[in-house]
Amino acid sequence: MIVLETDRLVLRQQTIEDAAFILELLNDPSWIRYIGDKGVRTLDDARSFIIKGPLNMYARFGFGFYLTALKDEGTPIGICGFAKRDFLEDVDIGYAFLPEFRGKGYAFEAASAAMGYARSELGLKRIVAITSQDNHASAKLLEKLGLRFEGLIPYEDTEEVVRLYAIDVRHMSAR
Repeated sequence: MIVLETDRLVLRQQTIEDAAFILELLNDPSWIRYIGDKGVRTLDDARSFIIKGPLNMYARFGFGFYLTALKDEGTPIGICGFAKRDFLEDVDIGYAFLPEFRGKGYAFEAASAAMGYARSELGLKRIVAITSQDNHASAKLLEKLGLRFEGLIPYEDTEEVVRLYAIDVRHMSAR
């Protein structure tokens, strides 16, 4: 199901047919470094990850991480969307793209559209984001999106401390 379209991208709900792409994305060294090793090593692992993660999130909350694909070719390039994490009061936005699609403005394009969708369709008032302390590229993108650094917080049930960013989407300018 297509959720959003931009000039160059389509954001749609993930399906178990996306397992090969998700397997590749979750094993990208940047994913492992900045997001974490999810232990997804096979297509069956990837299918299970999709069922327990995105499909569960769509069913429970009506949103989740959407597969982001090039509009013209339909090539999957990353994910962008939202999560409701138990340790955060607000919904958080996140994104991850394969290496060959970074630095081309796709993450900003997808996340900008997602932020507008969060305000207009989901009725969210505030959106947060978390990044590891050394993920400077992600922090720069969050600031470009209008989120502001609020402080350091512990990541759920770990020793890791992450950066917390936030924005009041009710005051966000239309993009």
